[in-house]
Amino acid sequence: MRPRAVPDRPLEVRRVAREAPSHRIEAVEADDFMRHRVHGRKLNRSTAHRLALRRNLARSLFLSFGGKEHIITTPEKAKFARPFVEKLITLGKEKNLHSFRRGLALLRDKKATKKLFDEIGPRYHDRPGGYTRIIRTSERRLGDKARQVLFGFVRAEEPAAAEVVAPAEKK
Repeated sequence: MRPRAVPDRPLEVRRVAREAPSHRIEAVEADDFMRHRVHGRKLNRSTAHRLALRRNLARSLFLSFGGKEHIITTPEKAKFARPFVEKLITLGKEKNLHSFRRGLALLRDKKATKKLFDEIGPRYHDRPGGYTRIIRTSERRLGDKARQVLFGFVRAEEPAAAEVVAPAEKK
């Protein structure tokens, strides 16, 4: 037997429709496809590592609530964790046993979950979403010069502060 040649890039097998009812199978390079219906970020980590990273970022952010109310991370990690954090805050707005247990199952930290339901949820009770923000910083991380962002909470008073003050009447 002759040894098979190993391709440089992975090949994917795909059926190709022709005029005749018979179908032919041909090998196509994986780079030739568009990423339709593929969402989410892998961050060059395994599934378990990604889930733990997401939980840890959310936990750190929740435990910073009441103090500095932000964490410093990379933009990629902040964009990755943002939907998860927003969904947890929405869950924390309704304080009942079922929601608390769901939050505990997702976050796996009793202290952070308690803070979510006792402090964070009530603060954003009237806000329909957009609880977090990502602010870029000019500083780079010391070890690898990675970009850094502040991933933190939006102040609950911001919509009220944006009200327009009526101009003084002319005499």
